Amino acid sequence: MTETVAVTGASGQLGRLVVEALLRRNAGPIVAIVRNPAKVADLAERGVQVRQASYGDDEAFDRALAGVDRLLLISGTDFGDRVAQHTGVIRAAERAGVQLLAYTSIPRADENPMALAQEHRDTEAVLAESTVPHVFLRNGWYWENYTDRAAAAAEHGVLHGSAGEGRVSAAARADYAEAAAAVLTTDGHAGRSYELGGESLTYPALAQVISEVSGKSVDYSDVSEAEYAAALERNGLPTPVAHVLANADTGIRDGWLDVTTGDLAALIGRPATPPAEVLRAAIAR
Repeated sequence: MTETVAVTGASGQLGRLVVEALLRRNAGPIVAIVRNPAKVADLAERGVQVRQASYGDDEAFDRALAGVDRLLLISGTDFGDRVAQHTGVIRAAERAGVQLLAYTSIPRADENPMALAQEHRDTEAVLAESTVPHVFLRNGWYWENYTDRAAAAAEHGVLHGSAGEGRVSAAARADYAEAAAAVLTTDGHAGRSYELGGESLTYPALAQVISEVSGKSVDYSDVSEAEYAAALERNGLPTPVAHVLANADTGIRDGWLDVTTGDLAALIGRPATPPAEVLRAAIAR
C-alpha cells in the first residue's frame, strides 16, 4: 500500500524543496502542511494535498495529520517557542499513528553548546520519550547562509567572522532536502541520527572560494564573538539575532559544525554540492 508522506512548513525554503524532491521520487500521496495555502497553490495543481495548520494549533494538526504515515517536522523559526510548538506536532503525530517522524535538527544536538542547539536538543528529548518511531536529520549549515556575506565580501574585499581556523561542513539547501526525501521514502531509518554536512572549509578557505568565483581578492578578518556581534548590530541586525549568529561562529571555531560522517552523501547518493556552485550563482545576481 502506498504510504502518505507529509511535510510541515512546506511553503518555506527547505519545505518546498523537500516536496519537490518527493515529487521527483514519485512518492505519494504527498501532503504539504502550511499556514497559508495560497503560497503553495502551484503544488496543489501538481497533485499535492495541501492542508492548513500552524505550529501551536493542535486541533489543526490533528486534522492535517489524518492518514499520514510518514512526517517531516521541519523545525520552526519562532525562537523561544519552538519546543512547545514541536511538542504539539509530536503529540498530534502520536494521536494520528504516524509510523515515522523525521525531525530537522543540528549537528550533535545532544551535546552541542551553541545557542541554536538548545531547542533542538529539547525537541529531540521529547521525541526520545514519545511513542512515534523517529529519526533525527541533524542538518549542518547551508551554503546559502553565506550568500549575502559572500556578495558583501566580494564588494569590500573582506569576509568578517569570529570562527578562527574552525571548519564548517555545509551543503546546499537542496542537498538536505534530497536527504530528507530519501529518508521519507525508504526503510530502515527509525532510531537513527544522521549527522549531515558537505564539504568542510575554514573561513580563510571560504574567503578564497569567494575570491575565485567573484574574480575579486577577498581576505578573512577574524574578530572576537563580541566584536562580531557588535558589527552585525551596526549593520542593522536585531541584538538577539546578532548574538546568536556570532555565537554560531564560535561554534564553528570550536568544531561543532564540522561534520565528517559522510551521511549526507550516502543518503543522496552523490557528493554534496560544492560551495563554489552555490556562491557563484548568488554573487552573479
